[in-house]
Amino acid sequence: MEPLISMGVLALIGAAATIAGASEDLESDVGSQSNANSQIQLAPQMGYIHRYYNKAIAGEPVSNGMMCTIGATGTLVLIKHFGMSPLFALVIGALIAAMVHGSYSVTAIMGREASQKRFKQPIYLDLIRSHTPVIMAFAFLTTFTVEIVSYLMVYALAHPFPFVLLSFLWGVVVGSVGSATGDVHLGSERQFQQTEFGSGLNASNSGNIVRKGESGLRNGIDNLWFCSKFGGPMTGVAFGMVVFLGIWILIVFDPARGLKEGWLSNILGFLIVVVLGIWNWHIEKEAREKFGPYKEDKTEEVSA
Repeated sequence: MEPLISMGVLALIGAAATIAGASEDLESDVGSQSNANSQIQLAPQMGYIHRYYNKAIAGEPVSNGMMCTIGATGTLVLIKHFGMSPLFALVIGALIAAMVHGSYSVTAIMGREASQKRFKQPIYLDLIRSHTPVIMAFAFLTTFTVEIVSYLMVYALAHPFPFVLLSFLWGVVVGSVGSATGDVHLGSERQFQQTEFGSGLNASNSGNIVRKGESGLRNGIDNLWFCSKFGGPMTGVAFGMVVFLGIWILIVFDPARGLKEGWLSNILGFLIVVVLGIWNWHIEKEAREKFGPYKEDKTEEVSA
């Protein structure tokens, strides 16, 4: 394929990956898929009855890997055995994955809330009815865009990996990026506002989540509104950069063209990681100086 066409396909892949990262993070915010999930599960045991959707289907990487694999498998079956248009097949495959994810979400929250009966935690059916369709919608969007990334890599850029395997791998990656990037902005600021900046979560504060919102009791939809302003978009940018830069390196220096190109692609990848690491260090340093200092340890030293 001509380099100019390849770069155009790469731009489309990067855009789809950015949407996938943002939707993955926001799906996690609605359903407490990752960060703060353990604290929400612990809250009733500490006497804090809440109205958060409480699920964790084996964590974000495994959950998203499962979704994308189901979607890609359904898509491939529809294309190969039923001759369906790739676009419609991608949509239907993502829809199947979203329905499976929704069923797992309902059984997860029902089981978790039922296990908290001894601590007087109710099962709010209206919460399940209002949050589950939103969770499924974001799961559909994540699966659909990851499928687009994988499909274009295989059938437009001639990637050697099969479509289903690529979808599985990118599903795991987008879940990992959601855990690494989105966790920092996954409602923790919203749910633990009473803690000082950088203080972490002491054992005495475990489960002490902020339950009262601007109007009524807070829930996952409130976290979605809050995180869609920064956490979701930043997760999308992070995953988009991972996909875009990774494929861009292989387009500029294709290892298939020879050993020299392979070494150049590795060196370029290493330089990108170093630059991003230094940039991240400067961002953290600036955050400490602007919003800190981090909470100091006030434990008095015992004199000998």
